[in-house]
Amino acid sequence: MSAVLAIDQGTSATKAVVTDQAGQILAEASAPIRPHYPEEAVAEQDPEELWTSVLTAGREAVRRAQAPVDAVALANQGESILVWDRATSRPLSTIIGWQDRRATEICTELSDAAEALRQSTGLVLDPYFSAPKMGWARRHLSQQGVVTTTDTWLVHRLCGAFVTDASTASRSLLTSLSSTGWDQASVDLFGLTDEELPTIVGCDEIVGTTSAFGPDIPLGGLIVDQQAALLAQACVNAGDAKCTYGTGAFLLANAGQHPVISPSGLTTSVAWQLRGQPSYCLDGQVYTAASAVRWAIDLGLIDSARDIDAVAAHTSDGVVFVPAFAGLAAPWWDPAATACLRGMTLSTGRGEIIRALVEGIAAQVAVLTALVAAELPTPPTRLRVDGGLTGSAALMQAQADLLGIPVEVHSSADATGLGAAACLRLALDASATVDQIVRPSPPSRVYEPRWSREHAAEVLSRWQAAAATTMP
Repeated sequence: MSAVLAIDQGTSATKAVVTDQAGQILAEASAPIRPHYPEEAVAEQDPEELWTSVLTAGREAVRRAQAPVDAVALANQGESILVWDRATSRPLSTIIGWQDRRATEICTELSDAAEALRQSTGLVLDPYFSAPKMGWARRHLSQQGVVTTTDTWLVHRLCGAFVTDASTASRSLLTSLSSTGWDQASVDLFGLTDEELPTIVGCDEIVGTTSAFGPDIPLGGLIVDQQAALLAQACVNAGDAKCTYGTGAFLLANAGQHPVISPSGLTTSVAWQLRGQPSYCLDGQVYTAASAVRWAIDLGLIDSARDIDAVAAHTSDGVVFVPAFAGLAAPWWDPAATACLRGMTLSTGRGEIIRALVEGIAAQVAVLTALVAAELPTPPTRLRVDGGLTGSAALMQAQADLLGIPVEVHSSADATGLGAAACLRLALDASATVDQIVRPSPPSRVYEPRWSREHAAEVLSRWQAAAATTMP
């Protein structure tokens, strides 16, 4: 086994990485995707644009590596869905993105079942997850074909298999934590009784072969993008935590081999299923991180994300930003929450607004981390981070200041592909252990907290008070 290709199919781009046998990066490539937000509560993607981005990024990474690849892995968005024709792989709908809130009507109708679903699936009844979107798509878009998460459709196009992995399935509200299989009661609840659901496979399984990136090679190593990053960050022990700063910011903490149901609104799902054994994670979501930065760019406050550090003032001067552009997730779970910018005076400039924006993203992550620390026997003593926004020193320092623990930036901004590649190598080598394949790497930078605990608590309290006003 020499080089492998791992594809990270995300919200605003598809990224691809080729790694050697030691897990070192040989080449990387990326192809952009433009999500569409045509009206309130709507978040969509063009399926053919997404498919083309997978081929473009994967083939370019292979070309840049100048070496043949032995296999390909795929990480996916987790909760985005579409309707498609299984006979032809032709899309029958747009992709309904994970940020889409139109399935709120389904969740409202099923509110009496929310607690039973939480105990069974580990998830909160919210349109963020895939089952409400699937039910909504059947009600409003099409009764034809199959309705699945995007990974199943991509894998089918690549190799003909009709599968999803255990981590992706666990993000649906349709699986039981106790068995990691489809839960018929939940399937029936969402009106999906007659649906053809994909076979659930482990993250270390080969599911077919594909010639999409050159000669025919095995396809495997299927996993949700955030769980892949958790694995790449070597968060393999209970209490290890990471946050990925992409379109949204996603905090995950390893919960060990026994699921923990959160009393505070965090969700529990399968981190990965390797060697037949599932491991679990607690997670919390910040729906808008880079997408909030994109909002600031579109308004002309900054030219690009690279300008955050140059523009951000040293202090927000009392300005508070709650970037709830797509509602609030854990622990509030209010899809109707809206963004809030308060505390401005005539002296407020774009520097204070950008500072408040990064502190607003960091504050949400800090709230989630505090919940994780309270609910796991071993609280996080550091936060490992990855994703494009980790390039902002202003954001990362704000994160360390509000957490009161070190923030360690992963050596690769895009850890997701490395996690998928690790799953693939386990699929290709049945004798390898997780410890042999997943090795921690030294962080590229460490941010130590500078604020006093009192000041951090004051800033966080002020932000939480503002967050409360965003919910009707």
